[in-house]
Amino acid sequence: MQAHEESGIGDRIARLRVRRKLTQEGLAERAGLSVDVVRKLEQGVRQTARLTTLNALARALDVEPSTLMGQPATFEVRNEDNQPSVLALRQAVSPVSDLLGEERDPEDPPSIEELRASLQSTERIRREGRIGEIGCLLPQLIRDAKAATRTAGSSQAAAAQSVLAEAYQVAATTLTALGKEDAAFTALERSMEAARQGDDPHLETVGFSSLAWVLTKQGRLADAERVATTAAERIEPTFRSQPIELALWGILLLRAATAAVRLERRDTVRDLLNMAGAAAARIGTDRIDYATPFGPTNAGVAKVNFLVEMGESSDALRAARAVPDLASLPPTWRARFHVDRALAYAELDKDDGAFQALLTAERTAPEWMRYHSTSRRLVAELRGRERRRTSPITELADRLHLDG
Repeated sequence: MQAHEESGIGDRIARLRVRRKLTQEGLAERAGLSVDVVRKLEQGVRQTARLTTLNALARALDVEPSTLMGQPATFEVRNEDNQPSVLALRQAVSPVSDLLGEERDPEDPPSIEELRASLQSTERIRREGRIGEIGCLLPQLIRDAKAATRTAGSSQAAAAQSVLAEAYQVAATTLTALGKEDAAFTALERSMEAARQGDDPHLETVGFSSLAWVLTKQGRLADAERVATTAAERIEPTFRSQPIELALWGILLLRAATAAVRLERRDTVRDLLNMAGAAAARIGTDRIDYATPFGPTNAGVAKVNFLVEMGESSDALRAARAVPDLASLPPTWRARFHVDRALAYAELDKDDGAFQALLTAERTAPEWMRYHSTSRRLVAELRGRERRRTSPITELADRLHLDG
């Protein structure tokens, strides 16, 4: 990778704490945590913590959670000929040419059919976790779709706006994965504007779902929950609703639950999960809309995630064994499910089970794994417990490009 982690999570917490002129006791009080948790993290006794803890620390230190997690900040480079670039993606999302009123590219943009084909390819790559390829393809897709909105006839311009809205949403999720949440928020603002001018009535709802996810990653948990629940209320289904409407409603409920679980509002989480589960059961089988799955399997995977977040690790592993038809989910969703299993095993001091689950996640989505901050933190902690200089867990850490 181009960028390695400069330090462990404890070093980052300690550095920020000193910068804020806080003692360990003061930070613990401000975050609503035990001072023992802060002390163990700073001393490196613990390399991981539940996301509720990390969000509380991030709020207390006035930083985004990604600052504490130390996730990779740029793309991997596969070869010298076609290098993905965060800068190129930023420039596509926020070009200065629009502000300067410069002349636009004289080349004719691709047709709507070609744009849709490019979008579908990019979304498939995203589901498979091939983030570097997204970084190569997405800037040009955004530029092409923007050009098409300007040059297409009135009937085609709305279709081009819809492609542009989805491309901006992919940009938002990609930038968030790299810890660029502010740039992701800009991409979502652009997406919502394009969706309102597009010909797809569902895209604005999808935009609110993505916005809730980005806000969660920013640590703006109350805002994330409010966005998701408000959007869900607007589209609350009836007995006549189509499967896609049920799916989008269910996805919004899960987004709200993700924020609620990190706010430690357990009753709210269970209520939201029950409603999402009912929607999933009504659909009957998992479907993928706008690159996001929803149905009985994804609802089951979400339940496992929430149980892990609430520290109910034994229940999480039991629920994991009951998840139906896991193979129906995209690779990145399956990999995250196995990481949740690994977290549960590690919490129960079953390191071998955690390691085997991590290996399964790596086999499922290897490139995604190298960008996923929770996976990296857990591997770092398991490596820290390993007494041997060379072992399978240290080899996994090397494959994830972990320093230290």
